[in-house]
Amino acid sequence: MKKTSILLIIAAAFASLSGAALAQQKDKGKAKANTKAKAKKKQPQTWKERAAARLKPPTTQQKNAIRQALPGKSTVQPKKDRRVLVFWRSETFIHTSILHGNYCLGEMGRKARAWKTDFADEYSVFTKENLANYDAVIFNNTTSVTFENDAQRDALMGFVKSGKGIAGIHAAGDSFYKWKLAASMIGGQFNGHPWTAGGTWAFKLNDPTHPLNKAFAGKGFWHKDEIYQYKPATYAGDDNLRILVSLDMSQDAVSKVLDNERFKRYEKDYGKGPREVPVSWLREFQGGRVFFSNLGHNESTYANPAVLKHFLDGIQYALGDLSADATPTTKAGKMRPALAPAKK
Repeated sequence: MKKTSILLIIAAAFASLSGAALAQQKDKGKAKANTKAKAKKKQPQTWKERAAARLKPPTTQQKNAIRQALPGKSTVQPKKDRRVLVFWRSETFIHTSILHGNYCLGEMGRKARAWKTDFADEYSVFTKENLANYDAVIFNNTTSVTFENDAQRDALMGFVKSGKGIAGIHAAGDSFYKWKLAASMIGGQFNGHPWTAGGTWAFKLNDPTHPLNKAFAGKGFWHKDEIYQYKPATYAGDDNLRILVSLDMSQDAVSKVLDNERFKRYEKDYGKGPREVPVSWLREFQGGRVFFSNLGHNESTYANPAVLKHFLDGIQYALGDLSADATPTTKAGKMRPALAPAKK
């Protein structure tokens, strides 16, 4: 057999093998793509599906811990029978503490005889007629919440303008990205959380004598939770908010977090070094009252007696039962903050 013929036979064999290998690779690629498509299809898609897959009710032990941590009574008696609407829908990240917060808020109102509680996760509750039944709306960890139409948005703003109250817990400050007015109402929007949920952080009282800070007995404190910083472009600032609690940057455990290379990217927003990171505040807004606290990412927060008393007083302020000065911090006169004690 001629050498040329032998080479042609060998080339043909290699081509056949290459073709088979290529076809095999294509088949594997198709199988992998089909597997991914099937997995994606199986993933929960709707809010109801995602919530069911993500959320677990607090255990009996956790419920007992929440009830034991709740204040025995409210700071003030309600001026009349009160009813609050707790809204707990999330459009993006779902906090596993949501149902703990719901249980806590319901039991808080009952035990303190401060309000009755209804719960909702559908936007259809935001109508003028339905909101007329309530004295305050509490947004419980409502990450990226948005409203479906102008009628719902107008209903909520009409509710506020009529002198009613709004309270926000944790991810209520990671919301309303498609509704600037509501974002302004809450006072701040999420811009990362260098102080992560696994850390125990120091907090100072910006205004130790304020009625909404009485829960902390005039002292700064340490607490395990996830703490946000806020977008400078949408943060209402202390010209508009009465800041109650902030991170205590005098503690190395808090300030040195910012030395991490991962967080250098935030220097363009805030500059270098320690800075103010507000955690809780109140404000007056278009005729209504707003209380917000960034505490509440962790399930364990709902078993902290001081934090729950802070929540109760803040909500009673929003309801109009607890009188509290909402003069913005920059206009309220000089205050001496109460720093956290040295970490034990």
